[in-house]
Amino acid sequence: MTIRKAQEKDISRIIELLGQVLQIHAEIRPDIFIPDTTKYTEQELAALLKDEKKPIYVAVNEEDVCMGYAFCQMKEQPFSNNMVQFQSLFIDDLCVDRFARGQHIGESLFDYVKQEAKRMGCYEVTLNVWAGNTSAEKFYEKMGMKTKERQLEYIL
Repeated sequence: MTIRKAQEKDISRIIELLGQVLQIHAEIRPDIFIPDTTKYTEQELAALLKDEKKPIYVAVNEEDVCMGYAFCQMKEQPFSNNMVQFQSLFIDDLCVDRFARGQHIGESLFDYVKQEAKRMGCYEVTLNVWAGNTSAEKFYEKMGMKTKERQLEYIL
């Protein structure tokens, strides 16, 4: 397994994996997510690949087929009188093909993102997990992540 920056040739496979993630989210929150859709179109992905502030990393097998991805975003803690300024690498989306889970691909992707964040001078790596996605919560806790803050909702 090799991890590298995503390329245009990976787009169709990334779209497939985005569909897998969307299905999980649609099952957890059918009031928010629309089944059989994806977060990005092929055109939007092509544009994202050129955005240095939003790197996408892929884990590829020996045949150079994408088996997982990590969409990331550089974020800066805005200036505030009461908070230290710093940069974070936010994992917007991380997915491993459902047929390849259990092979430590997610761990490898997460470790790679941490290394890249260090290289970029980031203070931390952050992400959000939807309540109800217990397998993701357990995975990230296993990776050493801890709750920083919680977002609560009141549905009207």
